[in-house]
Amino acid sequence: MKKTIALLLLSASLMTSASAQQDPKAGKILDQMSAKYQALNAFKATFTQTLENDAAKVKDNMSGDITVSGQKYHLKMNGQEVINNGKTVWTYMKAENEVNISDYDPDEQDISPSQIYTLYKKGYKYTYVQETKEAGEPCDVIELSPEDRTNQIYKVRMTVSKTDKSVKSWKMFKKNGNRYTVSIKKFQANPPVDANTFAFDKAKYKGVKVIDLR
Repeated sequence: MKKTIALLLLSASLMTSASAQQDPKAGKILDQMSAKYQALNAFKATFTQTLENDAAKVKDNMSGDITVSGQKYHLKMNGQEVINNGKTVWTYMKAENEVNISDYDPDEQDISPSQIYTLYKKGYKYTYVQETKEAGEPCDVIELSPEDRTNQIYKVRMTVSKTDKSVKSWKMFKKNGNRYTVSIKKFQANPPVDANTFAFDKAKYKGVKVIDLR
């Protein structure tokens, strides 16, 4: 589950000193971006992800979608679903027709999808990198770096739209050589959600094997 959650992340880079000052230009952009998403009751995003590792000669592409509301989320990607209602996490593997149930513990995850828009506010340094264009849209590029040097994620480069402060893409770098690039293809603000959106309904998965790890 940690690997799946890690695919949707934001976290880390460029500042070499833990005592370095935060970049005010980057901070202003991040605050505007964070306010945009926190003002929503919920959002849904369709994305593509590329995993690359030059040493291992790996390049894999996949797509998925995620619905987020507060601390709750429902992620679908690569034959797997991860559903979190803020207390319980269901991880369903389609190929095995199996679901694992566990208690939600944010400390056990690299970064939760419900934390990505406020991540920079605690435990991270950030710096402004450059202006760029993504799909013809002017954007700002910002890098984040964790103050905890034991973090396996050492750099994340985030691209934020200048027009509406939405996150267009991010690239996460890990110490094992893996690079994850996530690009948002479609975004829906305030989609209809209810309690069933963030709960696993066993009746919809005929013959599913349930493994309760709580």
